[in-house]
Amino acid sequence: MLLRSIEVVQAPPPPHFVGDGFRVHNFIPGRYSMEKMSPFIMLDYNSRFYFPPATAPRGVDVHPHRGFETVTIAYKGKVAHHDSAGNSGVIGEGDVQWMTAASGILHKEYHEKQFSQEGGDFQMVQLWVNLPAKYKMIPPRYQAITHDQIHAYYLPNDQGRVEVIAGLHKGVKGVASTFTEVHLFNAILKGGAEETFTFSPQFTTSILVIEGSIEVNHSTPVPPDHFVLFKVDGDSFHICAKEDAIVLILSGEPINEPIAAHGPFVMNTRSEIMQAFDDFHAGKFGMLD
Repeated sequence: MLLRSIEVVQAPPPPHFVGDGFRVHNFIPGRYSMEKMSPFIMLDYNSRFYFPPATAPRGVDVHPHRGFETVTIAYKGKVAHHDSAGNSGVIGEGDVQWMTAASGILHKEYHEKQFSQEGGDFQMVQLWVNLPAKYKMIPPRYQAITHDQIHAYYLPNDQGRVEVIAGLHKGVKGVASTFTEVHLFNAILKGGAEETFTFSPQFTTSILVIEGSIEVNHSTPVPPDHFVLFKVDGDSFHICAKEDAIVLILSGEPINEPIAAHGPFVMNTRSEIMQAFDDFHAGKFGMLD
């Protein structure tokens, strides 16, 4: 094993609102290009934030997507969603929604009714995973992954666990199906717990500290809500939890294809982006009130 060097430890950028229900720090693309971070083309992090009770649920109204997948991970609070294919549901604490927008879908997401009425702490990640060109126009699909479906690797001596959403960690395989090799884990560690993670040296690899503080590679402290991007120079990194911690771990095979992106569409060429807008305005993404 060869330890990966750290390229940057990034503090959370100033937050902004997506709609009126998601107060997010944008880490990807942010200071990086989508090409550099491929296959991960967006990461919005709603750090823990208290929303007071509301009569009308806060959220994001109807919007389209084409050409990629959205992955929503719920840590605190609940999100309800509807789409133009007739799908709907609730993403609760510990759940993951993996939506393959692909050829196009209309979508809306908002605070679940009871959570909205009662108010409370809200903490979420939304990750966009790019699709290779050959999959960008396949039919949309969902993977609704509840917390009890997620397989976990348990550390010795009851020191925590690594929940494997997608990919593989020490023989434990994630339930999510992916189009390219993607590893997505939540490491839930007690103070003092240590774990090493190993991926292909060529993969884009990063971590986001959701709760607590950690030390990476025996030397670099990382506070909560901070993002770490690793260099492409090794296959492993080591985490030690300085206190009880939750760490989101991302590693994926880069998709070495051109990226053309505009708003909710991520394709390979500018003409494909223009076609996406034409199809959206022509009603080809379906209808959603």
